[in-house]
Amino acid sequence: MNALIRSDRAVTLVGGGPVAAGEVAAALDLAPVLVAADGGAAAALEAGQMPLAVIGDFDSLDPATRAAIPAERLQHVAEQDSTDFHKCLSRIEAPLVLGLGFAGGRMDHMLAVFNVLVRLPRRRAVILGPEDLCLLAPPSLSIDLDPGTPVSLFPMAPVTADSRGLEWPVQGIGFAPDGQGGTSNRATGHVSLNAHAPKLLLMLPRAALPRLLDALPGAPGW
Repeated sequence: MNALIRSDRAVTLVGGGPVAAGEVAAALDLAPVLVAADGGAAAALEAGQMPLAVIGDFDSLDPATRAAIPAERLQHVAEQDSTDFHKCLSRIEAPLVLGLGFAGGRMDHMLAVFNVLVRLPRRRAVILGPEDLCLLAPPSLSIDLDPGTPVSLFPMAPVTADSRGLEWPVQGIGFAPDGQGGTSNRATGHVSLNAHAPKLLLMLPRAALPRLLDALPGAPGW
C-alpha cells in the first residue's frame, strides 16, 4: 500500500475518541508531525493545530471541520473494510506513531485498534490512554523502569516470550487469548523483554512514556 505520509520524524495521530485538553500539544512535543484520523480532525483544530493530513472515509468528519481544512490535506479513503485507524497507520511511514483518541472510548473501537497493531507489525505505534499506554511488543526491548511499575502483557494469538527484570518471569509460558495472559506483572528495575512473534501487546503506565521513547530507538522492528 502506498504511503500518504512519509516522515523521518515521529507522527502524532489523533483519533475521534476522547482527547483531554492539552494532550495534542503535549504529544506534538514528542511527535511533531500531526495527522488526524477522520473525526479526530476536530480535536486537532480545537487544540489550535492544523493537521498535515486527515485520512479516513470521512463518515465522522463534521461539515464545519471539513470546511476549515484545506482540500489538499483531505485524504479520502472510501473503502469500508477497515477502520480509520487501519487506514491511517497503513499509510504512514514514520519512525513512530503516537496515537491519541483511540483509547478510553468504546470498547469495540479499542479492540479494533489492538487488532490493527498486530496486523501491521512493521508500523511502530504507541497508543496513549488516559492512564496507560499500549504497543505491540518488539522482538526485544530493554527499558529502565522503577521497581513496582506495572507491566502487562496480553497475547493476541498464541505466543511465547522471555524476560528479565519482571517479578514473575514469563519464559516457559504459552500465552494465548483464550488461555494464559500476563496482566499486572511488575518491574523489579531494568526490564528486558523478548517477544518471539509479533502477537504480544505490552501495556505500561502512561508515566512510563518518556522511558519507553528513550528505549524504542534501540529496539529492533518486525
